[in-house]
Amino acid sequence: MEPQSQQIKIEPAGREAQGKIRSMIRAGNLNPLGLDWHRFLLAVDPGGEIVGCVQVKPHRSGARELASLYVQPAWRHRRVASRLVERILAEQPPPLWLTCRMGLAGFYQRFGFELVTRAGEMPIYFRIVWRFFRCFRFMARSGAGLAVMRWSGL
Repeated sequence: MEPQSQQIKIEPAGREAQGKIRSMIRAGNLNPLGLDWHRFLLAVDPGGEIVGCVQVKPHRSGARELASLYVQPAWRHRRVASRLVERILAEQPPPLWLTCRMGLAGFYQRFGFELVTRAGEMPIYFRIVWRFFRCFRFMARSGAGLAVMRWSGL
């Protein structure tokens, strides 16, 4: 029997989850900076195993970022990531920002996130990341793109 997202509980992280959060972020090659277990929601299977995580990370400018979304490979394509995002959006006021690979933009658009393509419309942190990535991508001649997205709650 395949695991289903209905069997998953979404709950706030506790201190004991710190190591698991860090290992999932490493496994997903996600930004390891600014990991604070206090800000994380976890997806937990019926056996108590953490199978996914997400956080809302505050920035100095006051912007808040949906960040560190990761789901264990065995649980992917079972709406676990969707449930984590839906819970964040239900609990957090807009706007929320995020960065992701361009190929993942469609996933976030289903929740109402919109691509922001003009640097002047981005909070400073996202502007810096976006410009840096564009410069690096040009130098590396990579075809991968970085999406900066905003959820306005509309």
